[in-house]
Amino acid sequence: MIETRLNPSRSTPASDSNDSKIPPALAEEIRRLSHDLSNALEVIMQTNYLLGMSKDASDEDSKQWLAMLERGVMQATQINRQLRDFIRANS
Repeated sequence: MIETRLNPSRSTPASDSNDSKIPPALAEEIRRLSHDLSNALEVIMQTNYLLGMSKDASDEDSKQWLAMLERGVMQATQINRQLRDFIRANS
């Protein structure tokens, strides 16, 4: 599995100076993009769920593909949460 945690030594500013913080406009844009990514991931998660409920998804290959999709979406969701935490801690 791919390591998805942000470097803990970089998760908080090195000092209280404004030089170590993310500029407000950039932080706001990253927050907006993160929100949009969350919305897209939610659509994928819901679609994956609905596909899993269909009778076409009953064979073993389909179940494996659906499980792989779910793991990927969950990993992307976790990375997105970590990005939001990082922005919050550094802006």
